[in-house]
Amino acid sequence: MNKIDIAKTDLNLLKVFEALYEEGSASRAATRLALTQSAVSAALKRLRDVYGDPLFQRTGRGLAPTLLAHQLKPAVSEALNKIRQSLAMVSPSERSFEGRSVTIGLSDDFEIAIGSRLIERVAYTLPGLRLVFRQTHSQMVADALAGRRLDLAISSGGLARSGLSRCLLGEASYACVVDPERWVTAALDIEGFVSAEHILVSSGGFVGIVDEALAERGMSRRVVAATTHFAALPYLLKGTSAIATIPSHAAAIAALTGLQVLPSPLALRTFPIEMGWRTADGNDAVIQAIRPLVEECFSST
Repeated sequence: MNKIDIAKTDLNLLKVFEALYEEGSASRAATRLALTQSAVSAALKRLRDVYGDPLFQRTGRGLAPTLLAHQLKPAVSEALNKIRQSLAMVSPSERSFEGRSVTIGLSDDFEIAIGSRLIERVAYTLPGLRLVFRQTHSQMVADALAGRRLDLAISSGGLARSGLSRCLLGEASYACVVDPERWVTAALDIEGFVSAEHILVSSGGFVGIVDEALAERGMSRRVVAATTHFAALPYLLKGTSAIATIPSHAAAIAALTGLQVLPSPLALRTFPIEMGWRTADGNDAVIQAIRPLVEECFSST
């Protein structure tokens, strides 16, 4: 790798690097930075000279980061965010989030439940800030935060780790969703529930909280299919007599897709919903600004 003299390096190149990494396209990066595509291409050439690495390889889907680019991204974005934060301190009343993004890790039930409301609140309160929703779950969320692949996370666990801060957003319960054309009932009893076919939403694909609760009663159910995404349920349930048991906040998908929500006939334990972030970034202007907006979204869920 070349010996880099920061005094002779144009630090504006780091903004181009960040935009290329996050957009995956020279044309989209140019639009984001209000530059011409040729200017971005020229900047990329200079970046390659500085770091002695291609940084981005052209693929059928755009520009793919090299291993070094993946390693550089957290440090580059952290440095740029510190600069943005220092500028906001000089004139906080006129601070702008233009060009900044925040990556929020969450499973798609949370994205379905609060995504549109959070977008609306951010557009009104933090104009210019881009939201990036990235799929995660409790088994990987702490590593993703610590590795700076996420800035903020919403999870039902997995955030108790040194270096991370967290707060409770609320507790979740469960409901059942079905195709109303196949179910003509306002309620389910346990016999009808157990005898029905079920679709499981699970990262593992085999056992869920329903199976654990049934096992305690010496009962079991028949799972005919499993998926990792709540968003797939309307397409999997429509035209069938299957049942899906999901967190109540995710049942908002029913109103948009014509599914029917039924109370769960099985007593299931509630679980906490938490928000987490890196403790070291607690004073970052974006983290400070967006946290109360996330809390508002859950308080109205």
